[in-house]
Order: sequence, then structure tokens, then C-alpha cells
Amino acid sequence: MDMNFGMAEKNRDLLGRVAAMIRDDVMPMEAEYHAEIGKGDRWQYTDRQAEILEGLKAKAKAAGLWNFWLTDSEKGFGLTTVEYAYFAEEMGKTPLGAEVFNCSAPDTGNMEVFERYGTSAMKEQWLARLLEGEIRSAYLMTEPEVASSDATNIAMSCVRQGNDYVLNGEKYWASGAGDPRCKVYIVMVRTGDDAAAKHKRHSMIVVDAATPGIEILRPMKVFGHDDAPHGHMHIRFSDVRVPAENMLLGEGRGFEIAQGRLGPGRIHHCMRSVGQAEAALELLCRRSLQKEAFGKPLVQLGANFDIIAEARMEIEQARLLCLKAAWMMDQGDARAAAPWISQIKVVAPRMALKVIDEAMQMHGGQGISQDTPLAMAWTWQRALRFADGPDAVHRRQVARAELRKHTQEKI
Repeated sequence: MDMNFGMAEKNRDLLGRVAAMIRDDVMPMEAEYHAEIGKGDRWQYTDRQAEILEGLKAKAKAAGLWNFWLTDSEKGFGLTTVEYAYFAEEMGKTPLGAEVFNCSAPDTGNMEVFERYGTSAMKEQWLARLLEGEIRSAYLMTEPEVASSDATNIAMSCVRQGNDYVLNGEKYWASGAGDPRCKVYIVMVRTGDDAAAKHKRHSMIVVDAATPGIEILRPMKVFGHDDAPHGHMHIRFSDVRVPAENMLLGEGRGFEIAQGRLGPGRIHHCMRSVGQAEAALELLCRRSLQKEAFGKPLVQLGANFDIIAEARMEIEQARLLCLKAAWMMDQGDARAAAPWISQIKVVAPRMALKVIDEAMQMHGGQGISQDTPLAMAWTWQRALRFADGPDAVHRRQVARAELRKHTQEKI
């Protein structure tokens, strides 16, 4: 079967407009935006932060540059997953990029869930506001007491009582739950007992973030950083009553929904990683040409030519693998696409980390300081090796797919 990694002509201009806005409008505001964090309450947006962020969002929306991630919906641009990869790469060049165009995780995955599986009431109450960028959301899956890389371990209690479900337990690494604009959670819970089939014991339920009994215990820190005002929160649910109609699709269908949600989310992260690597390589090259040591430009010292060449080649390899995974997704067979998604989920963050590390090294002490975006970029790329499944789990899936070519036995 022929593979097409290209883009429809009508979307090329669209991509150029996104790239121009990223470079001319969004990236110049990064430093000022992040300098506002900690002025007053870390978990509220300062007036200037809100002005920057909402101003950029309004400009993008007015220009029609909005909700590109809707690759299979009449509400979007009709992009294929392959085409969206190029847009996500551009947005990945700056931490603000995805939100400016309403393409942020975890909202994109949650919006897909509402779009595919939500009731009319859910779409009206939550999806419409998310699509407009009026509110944010969080996805609650990981738990502190179990090895959540095996999602069948998820244990949060969800018991039917009359017209409600009652939730008890704890979740952590709830990305975005610290944001004051976060109004709704999609929560993975356990509804079936041990008698149920292993992948029929879990469900997903929609929870209003303001429901009584929800307590945010603390922000989780990544290498000492709390990512305020976005945050990755540790949350306790104590007898939280949720209307029964908030159950998505019905009890026992959590894994079915998860596969529809996590596949696109995983590859979106990888697309943005390629963009982050491109941004780091640009900084590396500029620094190597502009600064001198020992009477020569830095690029002429040591193995810097080789370092730059290796970075370029590894970015290109990762991009092609990402496009192959996106193409596999576009064929509509989630099972066939899964090993390719696992491959790029390992490769892209690892590649980006290497390129960013070389860029930091080229900048010397400045490279690990607040004076460049590199230290923050490295931190989040390292964290990405855990998000949506750690490397070891994805490598296991890749190996199992490979071994199935050679044996009929269950691996």
C-alpha cells in the first residue's frame, strides 16, 4: 500500500500561517509570560498572564487558526493525522503553542471522549465550552497506591447507589487539575469485581470539578517544579456523589474508551517533541556561530560539526517514524497502529532529550538556567517518558508485536 506523508495544498497555507504566528507572536511572549508565575498566588493567573494568553488565543481564533486536532470531525479542518503532525510540530516549538490554538493536552483527548462517547447533555455542558477554549479539563487515571502503568490495577472505588455513583480513592499526576479554569474531570474507576473479565472491570465517568468531597492534596513536582498554574495534582475523593448519567457508555467500557483517547494523545505528544527538538537545534546552531572560545567560533571546536549533523539526522528519523505512525492511524485499524504509536512514543522524547541536552551543553551554564527555554524543555521531555505509558511498557508492546510474527503462542 502506498504511503502518503504529504499535505493537501489547501492546508499548506494554513500551516504557514500557524508557523508565522508561533514565531512572530507566541515565542516573543514566552519569557514575559513565565516571569509572571509566582507573582502572588501561583495557582491563579496574573492579570498580565491572562492578558497574554487570552490575547493570543483571541488572535488565533479570529484568524480561524483553532481546533486543528479535530482530524475526523465536521467541527475541525478535516486534517488527516499525518497532516496534523506538521501543525503539532510547529506548536511544539513553544510551551504556549498548543493552548494558543486550543490544541492542548489533556483537553484534546477529553474533547475526543466527549465528541465520540458523550451524551447530548455532556456535549452542551462541557464540550462546547472546551471547544471555545473557555474552560480546561483534566484526565484522572494514575493512582499512588498501584502500578498504574498496568491500567488493570486501577482501583478507585465507584459504587452505584440509587441514581448516583459514589467515588472513593486517590488519583495523582492529574495534569491540568491545578488550573483555576479546570472545571471537569474524566476519571478512570473500577466498577467490576474479580469475577468480571480483566478488561471489563473499569469504567470512565465525568465529574464536575466542583463536586463536594473532592480535595486537592498537593501539586506533584517534576524535578522540583510544580508547573503552576497548570499543575499535576494529587486529589482525594471522599464519598463523591456523581449522577449515574455521567457514566460514559456504561459500566465496564473504560478500556474501550481509553484506547480511543490515548492513541491520538500519545502521538500528539510525539509530534510536539519533534518541534521541541527543532527549536533546540536552532538555538544550538545560533549559539555555535555567534559565540567564540579560544579564538574560534564554538562550532569549530571539538566535535560540534558532528553533534549538529547527528541532531539533524535523528530529528529526521524521528519525524519519519512519527509520520508513519500517523499514517497507520489514518488507515482506521487501531490494533495495527498500536505498535507504531509505541515505537514513536519511545523514540521521540528520547531523541528530543538528546538534542536539547546538546543545546544546553553548547550554551554552557546559561543552558541550564532560566535564561533559555532549554532547561524547562528538557524537564518536560524527560517527564514525557512516563506520560501515557513508560518506555518499558511501550517497548514490551513493540517486542510482542514483533514476536507474534514468529510464534502462535501467547507472548
